[in-house]
Amino acid sequence: MTFQTIDGVKVWGNPDAGALAQAKTCSVHGNVVQTLLMADHHKGYSQPIGGVVAYDGQISPSGVGYDIGCGNKAVRTNLMAADIRPRLQQVMDEIARKISFGVGRVNNERVDHELFDDPDWSVYKAVGRQEHDKLKALAREQLGTVGSGNHYVDLFQEIETGRLWLGNHFGSRGFGHKTASGFMNLSSGREFLGNAPGEKMDQPPILLDMDSELGEMYYRAMKLAGRYAYAGRDYVIRQLLSIVGAEADLEVHNHHNFAWKEQHEGKDTIVVRKGATPSAPGQMGFIGGSMGDISVIVRGKDTEENRESLYSTVHGAGRIMSRTQAAGKMNWKTRSRTGGQITAAQMREAVKSFGVELRGAGTDESPFVYRMLQDVLDAHAETIEVLHVLKPIGVCMAGADEFDPYKD
Repeated sequence: MTFQTIDGVKVWGNPDAGALAQAKTCSVHGNVVQTLLMADHHKGYSQPIGGVVAYDGQISPSGVGYDIGCGNKAVRTNLMAADIRPRLQQVMDEIARKISFGVGRVNNERVDHELFDDPDWSVYKAVGRQEHDKLKALAREQLGTVGSGNHYVDLFQEIETGRLWLGNHFGSRGFGHKTASGFMNLSSGREFLGNAPGEKMDQPPILLDMDSELGEMYYRAMKLAGRYAYAGRDYVIRQLLSIVGAEADLEVHNHHNFAWKEQHEGKDTIVVRKGATPSAPGQMGFIGGSMGDISVIVRGKDTEENRESLYSTVHGAGRIMSRTQAAGKMNWKTRSRTGGQITAAQMREAVKSFGVELRGAGTDESPFVYRMLQDVLDAHAETIEVLHVLKPIGVCMAGADEFDPYKD
C-alpha cells in the first residue's frame, strides 16, 4: 500500500499539515464512513482540495464547494500536432479572440441548450420565482464561458504518437457558485440570495441529510449544475475543434468537484470529492498539470488499493504556493500588485523554455506554484494506469488581472 493512515484519515503522498487538519475536522462531523487525501491535496475552504469524504445518508455543500461540477474534458483529434505548429500563433490568437475567458462573453452568440428545459429547474422555483429567474438568466449568459483562475483551454501533443489533443478545465461558473452559496445560506436560516459571511478556511463541513427536503433539493440542484458544467465544456471543445479544423475520435470527460451516490464495501454512500477524480476500474480520467508540465489520460485499476481509495485519484498536480504568495497582493483601485515571489519575466522564460505558446494567465498560475504531476501520479501508481502522456503546446487563460468572483 502506498498510503498511510493518520488519525483515521487515509493519506496519499506527503501530508500537508493544514490540509490534514481540515480532513481530520471533516472526519469527526456527521455520519462519516471514510475520509481520504489524494496526493495533490492542499488547503481549501472547509474540506481540503484533494479531499474525499464518504457519508452515510448525508451530503456536504461546503465539501462539493462553490465550483460545482468543475472538471476536465479532453479529446484526441484526427490531426498531428505537427499539422498546426506552423500556424500555432494564429490558432492561439483565434482561441483568445473567440472563446470567452473571465466574467463576460466576447461575442453576442446566444448558446441555447436543452438543459434549460430540464425538470430540475423546479428546485429553484420552489425556492422562489426571483431566485429561479436570476439563476437561469445567469446560466444562459455564461454557458460556454471558461472563467478565470486556474481554468484553461489547452492544445497538447501526445508524446508517444505526436497526435493533437484539445482540453479544457472549468465548471458551472456563476450559476454553480450562487447555487452553492444559496444552499449554504438556507442551511443557516438565511435567504437564498442573501449576503453570506462566507466559509472560514477551517470551519466544520456544512451537512444536509439526504432524506430532508433541503438535502433532496440541493442534490437535484447540484446534479443540474453538473450537467451545466458538462454542457459548457462540450461547447468549448466544439469551438476548439472548429478553430483548429479537426474532428475528435476519443473523448474523456469528468467532474472533480461533485458528490456521487456509490456503493463501497456493500454500503450505500455519498462520496464528496473536492479536487479529486473518480477512478473506478476501467474508468478514464483527464488529469491536468501546470502549463510547464505534462497532463495525462488515466484509467482506474481493479486493485485493493483502488478500493481503499474509494475509487478516487488526483485532479491535478496540486498547489504549493498560494495566489497571493506567487503574484502579490492586488490593489483593485490602482490595478497593481505588490509582494509577489514570481516575476512575469521568470514565468515567460519558464513557459518559453517548455515550448508553450501562451495567451493570458498571471504569475499565480505559473509552473512554479504547482507540484510536478509525475510526483503525485507516482503516489497513486497502484490505483491508476497512465494511458496517454500529453505535453502542452498552447495554453489560453484569462488575463493576469481579470476580476472574476467565480474563478475557482
